[in-house]
Amino acid sequence: MDSETNNKSQIAYIFPGQGSQSVGMGKKLYDNFSIAREVFEEANDALSFSLSKMCFEGTSGDLALTANTQPAILTTSVAAFRVMESEGAPMPAFVAGHSLGEYSGLVAANSISFSNAVKTVRKRGTYMQEAVAVGAGAMAAILGLDLKTVEDVCTEVAENTICSPANINSPSQIVIAGSAEAVERACELAKQRGAKRAIKLNVSAPFHCALMYPAQERLAEDLKGINFQDLRFPIIENVSARANAKGARVRDALTEQVSSPVRWLESIENLILERVDTFVEVGAGKVLSGLVKQINRDVRCLNVEDMESLKNSLASFAD
Repeated sequence: MDSETNNKSQIAYIFPGQGSQSVGMGKKLYDNFSIAREVFEEANDALSFSLSKMCFEGTSGDLALTANTQPAILTTSVAAFRVMESEGAPMPAFVAGHSLGEYSGLVAANSISFSNAVKTVRKRGTYMQEAVAVGAGAMAAILGLDLKTVEDVCTEVAENTICSPANINSPSQIVIAGSAEAVERACELAKQRGAKRAIKLNVSAPFHCALMYPAQERLAEDLKGINFQDLRFPIIENVSARANAKGARVRDALTEQVSSPVRWLESIENLILERVDTFVEVGAGKVLSGLVKQINRDVRCLNVEDMESLKNSLASFAD
């Protein structure tokens, strides 16, 4: 990216991934905007079951299953984006999504149809769940250690298994993934090396590590059947942390993403170098806004997930 050619402040839309789900997400937008209802109804048709009912009336256990989580978060994010667009919110200079959120960003950028995206992430979630036996893998958040130290810890504990950084979220938050035994050892060693906390995560699979290769191979076959268009605004890829606007590159980026770490810290730093000073989290929750503030407290963070946050963000844009 060439920051020298860009002297004007910019807006980036950021889209959440797994961990942002909650029962009732998207319902207020669904109840108040026909365009949001259309998105949920398109998801229902594409998946041949009522995703909207699961989101609004289901249980947290239903939504925790990654095959359900992924289409639910995608649908909520796209509904929120379409509402923003219909209400005249300024369109972003860039988009970025955390893991699954990359698909939401690609829908917003008109690279992939929503119907194709929601069907693909449903299968993506199934493949990820089936790649590793339940209980064989794990993830943990390491707080208060730099990336080099976390990488060293993972290398030391691996012992012919898998353990590696999975989500490089901020200078002080790195999520690791791998075999359950190795992650357990890594948590103990990280605390010995000075980590403030090492927290095992309640996830259904060890995402973004080499244990996901079987899921990556299965997803690659599905992605071959999708025609990705050039993007109307660039997306910051998870795998490279760099901007891409070419449809021809998207398939490889989404394939590699499954077993590669999410380079979120570097992605946000690169957006700030592009003079992005406003980040809008589009969809359920404010997890990414919190991470952005850990990276740089001087930028502005907004979010859109319901009527109140929509109103506040639209008012902020008008200032």
